[in-house]
Amino acid sequence: MRTSPQTVLIVGATGVVGQACLRHFASLPGWNAIGVARRPITLPPGAHSLQLDLQDEAACRTALAGRDDVTHVLYAAVYEQPGGLVGGWRDQEQMHINLQMLRNVVEPLDRPGGPLRHVTIMQGGKAYGVHIHPQIAVPARERWPRDAHENFYWLQEDFLRERQAKAGWHFSIMRPRIVFGDAAGSNMNPIPAIGVYAWLRHEQGLSLAYPGGPARVNQAIDADLIAQACAWAAESPNARNETFNLENGDVFVWQNVWPAIADALGMPMGEPEPQSLGATLPAQQQAWERIVDKYQLAAPRDLAAFIGQGAAYADFQMNHGKAGPLPPVIMSSVKIRQAGFHACIDTEDMFRKWFGQLQQRRLLPTVAQARGAQPA
Repeated sequence: MRTSPQTVLIVGATGVVGQACLRHFASLPGWNAIGVARRPITLPPGAHSLQLDLQDEAACRTALAGRDDVTHVLYAAVYEQPGGLVGGWRDQEQMHINLQMLRNVVEPLDRPGGPLRHVTIMQGGKAYGVHIHPQIAVPARERWPRDAHENFYWLQEDFLRERQAKAGWHFSIMRPRIVFGDAAGSNMNPIPAIGVYAWLRHEQGLSLAYPGGPARVNQAIDADLIAQACAWAAESPNARNETFNLENGDVFVWQNVWPAIADALGMPMGEPEPQSLGATLPAQQQAWERIVDKYQLAAPRDLAAFIGQGAAYADFQMNHGKAGPLPPVIMSSVKIRQAGFHACIDTEDMFRKWFGQLQQRRLLPTVAQARGAQPA
C-alpha cells in the first residue's frame, strides 16, 4: 500500500494532452503534479510548474538530475515545425529533435537508486501509417508488426525499451485517436480553430457551413479520457511495458456531428462549403480582434496564439482536398479494456463539453450571445 505521495512530471503541460493530464493528476489524492513547459503555465489548483526548454540538454540536466522526488514521467511534449504541420511529420530533423527532447528528460532521472518508477509516452494513429497509407486494415491493433515507415514514435520507443531493460522502472505507450480538448495555441487541437471559424461566419451573418471534404468513419478521444487512462497506467501492473490504443468508445463522421457542434456554438446549420481553414483563418487577425473586443473575451487577441496550427490540423482531419469515398480509420481499444481501463464518452457529448468549456472561460462568446447579438 502506498505510504508517501507520488510525484508525476507532466512534460508538455501547455498542450492539449498535457494540460488535461496536469489538471487530472493535480486533483488526485496522493499525487504531486508538476507541469513542465517552455512557456509559463496557467496552473490548476494543487499543481506546480517547471519552466524548461526541452531542447536544452544542459538545462534539463541541471533541473532534473538532482531531483529525488519524481516517481513518474508523463511525456506529452512534441516538437512541430512552424508552418508545416503535416509535412513535418516525415521530416528527419523533426524526428531527431523529438527523440532528443525525450532523452533530455529521461536520462537525468534514470539513475541507479533513483525514485523513477514509470514513464508514459504518446504515439497515435500515425503508428499505423494513417498519414501516408490510403487505407489501413480495420481495426488497427497494437499487436501488429511495426508499420514500415520512419517516425519519431519508433525512435522514442526504441530509446525507452533500451533504457528500461537495464532499469527498475516500466513504461506505457498510449496511442490516442484524434484528440480534442480545451488547450489554446496547440498544434493539434481543432476545437479553438473551429470556434474561431464559427464566429467569423457569425459576424458576417452566415450559418455554420461544414468546411471539410468527403465523409470518413473515424474515432475521437477526449483529452480528459487520456488523462484518466494515464493515471490508470501509472499504477496498474497490466500497463507495464505495454502499448494501448485509446478512443472514446464510439465512431463518428464529421458531417454527422456537425449539427451538434453548431448547436453547441449557438449557430444555425448551413450547406457544406468546402474550404481550407489553414489557408483562410490566419488572414483573419483583424476580424478576430474585433470579436475579442466586441464580446470582451479573455482569449488572446493574437489569433495564432489561440489556435496554433489547429486550422491546418482541422483540414487534415476533415479531409480537405481529398476525393471520396474514403476508407474508415478505426483502432481497436479492446486491449486496454481487457487490461482494466473502461472509461468512455459519447463523442457528441465531448464536442458539446469542450465548446462549453471555452464559452465558460470566455474564450468564445456564449450561445446566448450567438443567438441574441446582431452580426457586426
